[in-house]
Formats: sequence, C-alpha cells, structure tokens
Amino acid sequence: MKILTVLQHTSADYFGLMEDHLEGRRIGFHYHRPFTENGIVPAFSAVQDGLVLLGGGVWGSAGERDVPTLKEEIKLTRACFMAGIPILGIGLGAQILCLATEGSVEPAPLEFSCNQAKCVDDNALNGFMPESYINPVYMRDRPVPPAYAKILAEDEDGHVAAFQIGKNVLGFTGHLGFKLAMAEDLIMEFEESPPETGPVLDQLRAQKRAIGDALVPIMTGLVQITGWMGE
Repeated sequence: MKILTVLQHTSADYFGLMEDHLEGRRIGFHYHRPFTENGIVPAFSAVQDGLVLLGGGVWGSAGERDVPTLKEEIKLTRACFMAGIPILGIGLGAQILCLATEGSVEPAPLEFSCNQAKCVDDNALNGFMPESYINPVYMRDRPVPPAYAKILAEDEDGHVAAFQIGKNVLGFTGHLGFKLAMAEDLIMEFEESPPETGPVLDQLRAQKRAIGDALVPIMTGLVQITGWMGE
C-alpha cells in the first residue's frame, strides 16, 4: 500500500471527496497538523510515497499573512522534489510547491470562488483532465509556477488553475474534492472571511454533483502521474 504524507494548514481543509478515491485504490494517507499545539512539520525521512500540501484558508505565502510554518514546508517540499518524490499541492500548497521549485507567488486578496477552469493541454493528466471543470478556490495569494512547468488548466480570468512540474509533481489552485461543509467551516474558523460568501456557497451547493463527476477522471490521471496506484 502506498502511504502519503499530508500537511494540513487548518482543521477545515482536508482531502474531502478525494478520500474515497484514494481509499478505493488502497492509497493510505497520514494527516500532519503543524498548526496544533504539539504539531510539527514532518522530517524528510518520514515521507514515504508522496507529499501532499493542502489549502490554508486565510493563510498565504506572499508576505501579508504567511502560514507560520512556511519556511519549514518549503524546505521539506524542496527536499522531496530533489529526491523525485511525487508531490501534490492544492491552494496554499500549490504556492509552497512553486516557492520550492524556482517559481514564485503573487500577492492577492483572500478569494472564495466556484468558477470553471479550462484545460489548455490535450495530454493533461495523461489525457484524463476534463475540457472544463468546477474549480472551487478558497485562497489568499496566487501561485506562479516556474518557467519550466507545464500549464494544464486556466481559470476564467486566465490565471493558472493547474500545472505539472517534471514527471510526478502537480499543483492546483482549486480543491478538487471541496465540500460545502468545508467552506462553511473555513468561514467560521477564522475571524477573517471573504466578501459575499452567501452566493458562492449557493454555487458550491448547486455544483456538488459536477464536482464529484469531474473528480472521477481527474483522480484517474492524478494517480497515474504520481505513481500512487495501490499495489
């Protein structure tokens, strides 16, 4: 069984709908919570078959409100990248991935949106990425992939929505398995929240099935790219 090391930045942001797809393929995962009282960023030696960096709610990485463990996570991600370990970054995790691989981050206000992303690479995720898919974003700041990255999808404003670095490293600005309850918990967990959350929550509620349907081919391609197919 493959075992993934998963870094959470807030208790409300986890794999969500992705959990069933991983468990169905016998891919195990261990959540690490550096934001808790006794939590720490795991050592490189603790990473087994892959590193996953999840979203951060109000936390960003461009200087305004950086996640407290940013330096340690960049160091760990860089070490995994140099060792050829598969990496998946989502939201804030995609930003950390860029910072660890010669990319950068653009400052941007806290965003909560549920718009579409469009595939811009015919072979994205080994050809499994849908032509368009719902891209739920709850994120401060914006990842800028390194020049050698392959852009897989763009959002409605032309910003990068998904990218691939090398053979087995992927970044997404939106959470592929986002749930309505996760958004509600993120809004309640922090004193800061995005503007006009009500209409976006309604969108997210209405797009529940579309998110789940798109996740099926996306996860197929994702586990192929990362080599996480269970044994």
